[in-house]
This record gives sequence, C-alpha cells and structure tokens, in this order.
Amino acid sequence: MWSNFFIQQDEDGRIGVAGAVQGGGLAGIKGGRGQRRTQKMSDSQEGKIKLAFFVSIIGVTLTVLGMGTEFWVELAQPKNFSGNQTCQMAHYGLWKGCVRTLWVSDIDPERTSCGPAELPGETNCTYFKFFTSGENAVIFKKTTNKKLNLAAAILALLSLTMMVMGSICIAMSLSKGVPFFLKPASFCFILSGVLVLLSILIFHQSVLSLLSSDHSIPLHHELSWSVACVGSAGAILIFGGFLFIIISLPFSPWQKCLPHNNSTT
Repeated sequence: MWSNFFIQQDEDGRIGVAGAVQGGGLAGIKGGRGQRRTQKMSDSQEGKIKLAFFVSIIGVTLTVLGMGTEFWVELAQPKNFSGNQTCQMAHYGLWKGCVRTLWVSDIDPERTSCGPAELPGETNCTYFKFFTSGENAVIFKKTTNKKLNLAAAILALLSLTMMVMGSICIAMSLSKGVPFFLKPASFCFILSGVLVLLSILIFHQSVLSLLSSDHSIPLHHELSWSVACVGSAGAILIFGGFLFIIISLPFSPWQKCLPHNNSTT
C-alpha cells in the first residue's frame, strides 16, 4: 500500500502537494493559491478606511463649494471715489465676475473702501469669455491675464478629476474587501490637494497681474472666503491621502501600541 500524498513544507512555510490521485490534490493546490492571493481586510482596517474616506469627502465637498462660487477675490474702490452716494466694488472667481453698486451710507464709517460684498445693492454678473471666445475681461479699466486664469481653472478641473478617481478606488477597495486600491487612492487624493493649492497660487498671480495692468483707479483687494474654503480643502485632501498610505502599510504605526498575546507552546 503506497501513500496518496507526499506533503512537504518549503522554506516560505507554504504547503506543497507532491502527488495526488484523481485530481483531488491539484484542486487543493488551486484552492490554496487562490486563498493566498486574495488578502481580505479585517473589520478594523475597513473601519479605518471609511474614516479616512470621510475625511477626504469633507475636502471634496469644500473644494466643490469653493470652486463654484465667485467670491475668490474682492476688488473695492475707495468709497468716496465717485463723489456721490454710491460706490462700486467687484468680486470674481474662476468662472464668473460680478460688479456691485453699494450705498455709502450702509458702509462702516471706519472703512475707507467700498464693501463688503454682503451689503445690499445692485449686482451685475457675467461669465468670463476665456473659455469661449478667448477674450480678456475688463474690471474697472483693468485687464485680466487670460493665460493665468485659464491655468488656474484647468488645475482646478484636474483636481476634481483626481478626486473622482480616488473615490472610485476607495469604493472598489471597500466593495471587494481588499486593500490593493488604497495606494492608488492615496496618490489621487494627495495629487488633487496639491493641484488645488497650485490653483490658488496661480489665481493670486492673476489678481496681481490684473491690478498692475492699469493704475488710473485705485483698488483695494483681498482674497475672500472661497479661497479659504478651497485652501482648507487642499490641506484636508493631502492629509486624507497620507491616511490611506498609513492604512495600506503591512504594519501600521498604531498597531505597535496594541497589546500582543504571546502564546507559548
């Protein structure tokens, strides 16, 4: 009587089957290899992924909110520049600009410039023609630099694309139960945060270029709440991307603090 299986253990600790009868051993090998290749994530790791994804979603929400508004920068004339009861100011973003006419009596007496934009008044908003006819916009006799404005808008759109790709990777990782897609997701979210911050920097350069194009009308400028919103979003996206990198590591730093149960045989 001879043995059906010759089982030997190699240096890596894997079990190999040397012989099999009626194909049963071959099926066992395929099943063992399949189990070895699919590394399912634990419940604690899945919870950490969901928490990091929630942080990233906050960054995505703030980015979409900031990019869709026209309150990136406010340009205000001196409130007594026109010499009448009204003054003008402008505010714009990546896609649209607005000129507002405010009552001087509504402005804080200690404020020297027209504004803020939240005060009631007449508003005239127009979309920029950078993306259609390629024309520059003129605001208070000052001309925009369409190349810088286009660059800022394109970087913003690219960042949104990377956010969508990162979200798809996380959704696939959670649905399949494997951590393979965490590193691509972390790359997408970190890159999207960097692109958002670069978009803000280029937009600020476009504002400075606008102010230097003409000096006939003095203007006071300040970055508005949309820039603060988008800047915070960029930092949150980068932080969320690094969280995914830490979670994808074989041994996360916080696992060293967990107690280990050593069993003696």
